[in-house]
Amino acid sequence: MSLLEATAILLAGLAAGTINTVVGSGTLITFPTLLAFGIPPVTANVSNTIGLVPGSISGVIGYRRELAGQRSRVLRLSVGSLVGGLTGAVLLLVLPDDAFAAIVPVLILLGCVLVVLQPRVSAWVARRHDAAGGLPHHGAWWVWPGVLLTGVYGGYFGAAQGVLLMAVLGIGVDESLQRLNAVKNVLAAIVNGVAGLLFIVLADVDWRVAALIAVGSVIGAQIGATVGRRLPAAALRVVIVVVGVAALASFLLG
Repeated sequence: MSLLEATAILLAGLAAGTINTVVGSGTLITFPTLLAFGIPPVTANVSNTIGLVPGSISGVIGYRRELAGQRSRVLRLSVGSLVGGLTGAVLLLVLPDDAFAAIVPVLILLGCVLVVLQPRVSAWVARRHDAAGGLPHHGAWWVWPGVLLTGVYGGYFGAAQGVLLMAVLGIGVDESLQRLNAVKNVLAAIVNGVAGLLFIVLADVDWRVAALIAVGSVIGAQIGATVGRRLPAAALRVVIVVVGVAALASFLLG
């Protein structure tokens, strides 16, 4: 690995850590970067997931104040993320590499669409909150299954997992969006963590890549928790979508 490649992967990890903490689409930065340097898709996905785990934990720490008073909610929803993340990771390992290569363009496109629609999703969630009333502390009955299914998606690939989680939580749980974002960070960390543990044991990991992403994502998560909220959301979305479309083009034309 050249110095240029290592620097690019480190910076991609930093950007992903920042974006994951604030929006939740960092994989659309790191994954295409790894593909551009010739890393096989499944190895890139596995190494990226492991590398983002420390960044996810760092994001949780950065949002720890917003987690106050949500212990029971987090514990209950964490079970869904744990089961879902493990299921998604197993599917990645069990299904043939050709299946992943065929599915990834669809997942990248879905991730890009979700990022583009994120402002509308957020506005819808905000309106839902304004009109909410009488929801249980843990949310509507379908929140837990929704978190589980989002975990399956995250364990398998993970791009825009945070956007999906915020949609589920924001619509189904009567709580402020910043506090729900803190819960989102915990749930995403659990999905990445359980998938990462399974990949460490059973998958082919590029440890240099994972280490570079880990260092960058830890720093980026702290940036996201402090100043990332002030960054222009539109600019973040443009970067994510441009990189995602470039990755999609490389798959379709490759």
